[in-house]
Amino acid sequence: MKSKYSRRSVLKNITLGSGALFLAPAMPIAATCNTKPSEGPLKGNINHSVSQWTFSYLSLEDLCKAVKEIGFSAIDLTGPKEWPTMQKYGIYSSMCYTLGDNNLYKGLNNPEYHDKLIKEYLEVIPIMKKAGYKNLICFSGARKGMDDETGLRNCKTALEKILPIAEKNGVTMVMELLNSKRDHKDYMCNHTVWGVELCKRIGSENFKLLYDIYHMQIEEGDVIQTIRDYHPYIAHYHTGGVPGRNEINNSQELNYPAIMKAILATGFKGYVAQEFVPTYPDKLDSLREAIKICDV
Repeated sequence: MKSKYSRRSVLKNITLGSGALFLAPAMPIAATCNTKPSEGPLKGNINHSVSQWTFSYLSLEDLCKAVKEIGFSAIDLTGPKEWPTMQKYGIYSSMCYTLGDNNLYKGLNNPEYHDKLIKEYLEVIPIMKKAGYKNLICFSGARKGMDDETGLRNCKTALEKILPIAEKNGVTMVMELLNSKRDHKDYMCNHTVWGVELCKRIGSENFKLLYDIYHMQIEEGDVIQTIRDYHPYIAHYHTGGVPGRNEINNSQELNYPAIMKAILATGFKGYVAQEFVPTYPDKLDSLREAIKICDV
């Protein structure tokens, strides 16, 4: 993925100081509006969302309006600065950021960053509680020569200082699985089995994984069987076409209707967020198409 499209280049724009925020309760998870008058309502089996950074050419207000027009009610990867605008339009924050810089590489596997990260997570969790939001993203960080076992121990040490507050406030810490083969070199949480092992060692329903279908197809493949085997440890899904991280139509190798049916078969009730980089002349047509593809 070219750097101009990288989520990392967008993260810097979502931070906010720790000033007071007055947030209304979140809107319910719902999506039954028409995508177009002739198309009818969405089926309601999948809770749809979209990652804000992939449509950053739009203002947040315009993205909220587009989401409502298409027929769903959630946006992924937003922070407290965005929430009042989203609430104005009845849009749910399906995956939240902290007040900090959310660096993918300075993560929980490195004790050097623990104090800063723990402080940021503990600051935002009560704000999420007030807003009614449930999922808070976290990252393993880069290896920098670290072995898997040391990384597991270090992540567990940090998370055990966060999870009592998360559990008390009904918030789930969600670690994202990212590929280190192509997009995020040296990232530690790059295989599902490593993330699942961390979940098992922590033993809390308030720590789970974000299974990014694009990233895991690149890193390990076997997407549907992996979902079947490890779904109890997955709280959230992201999409993206392979190769290229563009539209999820038949120009790429993944069969998204089949993947969505496999997700539904596990009893999953969380969110599936579109996180592809649109290339169509009308980028919102890409989003409309993706939602219909995944609306099984």
